[in-house]
Amino acid sequence: MASTGVFRSNALRVIDYRCEVQPEDVPFVELHDNFSLSYVRKGSFGYHARGRSFELVPGSILIGHPGDEYTCTHEHSGGDECLSFHFAPELAESLGYGPDMRRAIGVPPLPELMVLAELGQAAAEGKSEVGLDEVGVMLAVRFLESLCGGQRRAAEARVCDRRRAVEAARWIDANSHESIDLESAAAEFGLSPFHFLRLFAKVLGVTPHQYLIRSRLRRAARLLADDTRSITEVALDVGFGDLSNFVRTFRRAAAMSPRSFRQAAKGDRGIIQDRMICGQAGAILPRDENPPSRPAAVRLSKTGRS
Repeated sequence: MASTGVFRSNALRVIDYRCEVQPEDVPFVELHDNFSLSYVRKGSFGYHARGRSFELVPGSILIGHPGDEYTCTHEHSGGDECLSFHFAPELAESLGYGPDMRRAIGVPPLPELMVLAELGQAAAEGKSEVGLDEVGVMLAVRFLESLCGGQRRAAEARVCDRRRAVEAARWIDANSHESIDLESAAAEFGLSPFHFLRLFAKVLGVTPHQYLIRSRLRRAARLLADDTRSITEVALDVGFGDLSNFVRTFRRAAAMSPRSFRQAAKGDRGIIQDRMICGQAGAILPRDENPPSRPAAVRLSKTGRS
C-alpha cells in the first residue's frame, strides 16, 4: 500500500492511497484512528468491519469509524486507488458526527457524493480553486445529511455574521501572501472550520479558499503589469508555492499565460486581439476546428507567446 499525504492540518488529513494487493495476497487487520471517508476512484475491493461486509467499486465511499478494526480483500481483482479524508474528533463532532449516527461502513456510488469527491480529486491535482479542506468538510456534511434523510435548513445570516464574513475576507486579502488554510482562518475568528466555511460562503458567495486564490491572482496581475520582478518572483511573492501551480491557475483565470499577460499590459495589443478572436470562434466553431487566423495586416506584434 502506497500512501501520499496531499493535505494536512490539525483538523483534517487528506491521503492518496494506491493499493497493489492481488487476489492471492493474505488480508490483514487494520485499525481506523478517526472518522474517515475514502472515495474509490479506481479498482475494487471488499471491506469487512463490525461483522459486516461491503463491496466497493469506483464511485463508492468507505466509511471509517474511530476504533473499528477492518480488513480489505481483493477477491475479484487486484489493486485500487482512493482519496481519503480523515477528520479529527473535534471537527467530526462539529459536522454532526456522533456515536448515535447510523454506523454504515460503506455507501454505493451516489451522485451527490461522487461529484464532491471528484471535486476533491481535481483539487488534489491542482485543477480547482476549491481547497481540499473545504471539499472534505462539504463531503462530510453531505454524507451525514444523506444518513439523516435531508439537508439542514440554513438560517438567514445575521448582521453580526455578515460583519464577521467581511472582516474575514479583508483579513484573507491582507494576508494572502501567507500560508492560509481553512482551519487557520477559522481559528482567527474563533469558529470551527465547518461554521466558518458555511458562514463565509453564505455571505460572500465564494469559499475562503476561492477568495484566497483570487486575492493572489489580483495581486499577481497588478505586479505583472507594473513591476519588473520575474514571473517566478511574482508567483512566490503573492503566495503561490511553486511556479507551475501559479502559471496553471493564472492561465485558467486569464486565458493566457503570465508572460503573455505582462506583454499585453506593456502594449502588445495583438495578444488581446488574438484572445478575442479565439473567444468568438470558440462560440461558433466545433471543438475540433481551428479558429481563423488574423490577417497579417493587423498583426501588431509577433513576440507574444502563450
